[in-house]
Formats: sequence, structure tokens, C-alpha cells
Amino acid sequence: MPAEPGTSHDHDRIDPSQAGEPTSEVGGLQTRPRHLGIGGPVGSGKTALVAALCRALAGHVELAVVTNDIYTTEDADFLRRSGAVEPERIVAVETGCCPHTAIRDDIVANLDAVALLAERYPTAELIMVESGGDNLTATFSRGLVDRQIFVLDVAGGDKVPRKGGPGVTRSDLLVINKIDLAPLVGADLSVMERDAHAMRKGLPVAFLSLRTGEGLAAVVQWVLAWVGGREASAPQADAAVN
Repeated sequence: MPAEPGTSHDHDRIDPSQAGEPTSEVGGLQTRPRHLGIGGPVGSGKTALVAALCRALAGHVELAVVTNDIYTTEDADFLRRSGAVEPERIVAVETGCCPHTAIRDDIVANLDAVALLAERYPTAELIMVESGGDNLTATFSRGLVDRQIFVLDVAGGDKVPRKGGPGVTRSDLLVINKIDLAPLVGADLSVMERDAHAMRKGLPVAFLSLRTGEGLAAVVQWVLAWVGGREASAPQADAAVN
């Protein structure tokens, strides 16, 4: 059973019988937090992006986070150590299977984690669901998230965007991370930009370095625009998203 808010525990355990997500009534309308999926291959920088978004959105958006790992709570532990968000606002799901299964095919454990956080924090506006590391076939069920960000990293090579896959072609925002590494790994960012736009047919692409902070402001604005109820398809905060 999950620990009570404010208590110390390794991670929250999800009781599958606690399905369903509570809503709050605002102005006569039933509302619930917006659900944002963040997926991508192993090592692409998903957890670091979640931490950066938590810090940047603090004071603007009330949020909570669900992490997914196959056998551990490594990502949740990293977020707790980072101090980016209160530990009680993080729930870890141990999938025990390929990560895409738990976010696309059998989403019950993640739905339960989201429901737990929504009940614990009834005024939450955003719940981020981070996938475990997977490959280009990974995508979130729209029964779990409303929007999704897919993260690639430059170290995978400049050919990756043109390989396609649902994360590359259909995610609401594609983030190409670690652009500061491009000279070190021989990756051509102009090739990645060309191919990403060709594959995505008008959907936005962000170029980002979490180490230097380049491009982060535009990704934050994209999230804020969406959570605030505005169209978030083409933010113009800086040149890193286009």
C-alpha cells in the first residue's frame, strides 16, 4: 500500500483495485489534471528533462510525476535526490516487462499511479508520466496521456530521426537532446533538423541541451501553453523549437 503523504518510503506501491481517477469540480465543470507522457530510448535524458521541467514549472503549475522502470525505482530515486519535486509527489511503477507494454498495451499500473496522485493532490494541474527507456516503437496510449513528448539524443547519431517510429512521427513534441555533444560524436544537427521535420510533417521539434540550458525555455513554454488551455503546437519562445 502507498505511504501516506509526508511519510518516508522507498516508493509507492499501487493497489490495482484502486482504479479510477477522481475529478474536482471548478465552475460547475468536472476537471482533472492534464497527463503528459515523456518517452524515448535508454539514456536519451528523459529523467533529466522531467527534473528540469519540475524546477522550471515550480510556482506556475502544481504537478506530480509517475516514473516507470522495469525492475527498480531508479528514476524515481533520482528525482527525489534531485530535489526537483517533493518526494511525496513521485510514484514509481516497476513494470516487470518491456516499458512500452506498461504505457501502451497494459496501462493499468500507470492509471492506478496517476489516480493515486490525483487523489492525493486534488488541485494538481499536471501529472507527468515518464516511460522506462525503450526504442523508437514506444508510444503512449491515449487512454493514459493527453499529450506526449518523445526524447532522442544526439549521441545516437544524426540518422535516428529519419528511422521514424511512432515516437518520432506522432509525438506532440519531439525533443532532440544533448546538442552540445554533436561536435564530439560527429552528428550534423542540420541533418537531424531536416529529417525530423520531414518525418513529422509540421509537428514541432525542439533542440535542447540540458547541460547548458539551451532550448529549455521553449519546451517549458510549450508545456505552459498547453496546461493553460492554449494551443501548444508551435511555440516561439526561442529558436530551439520550430
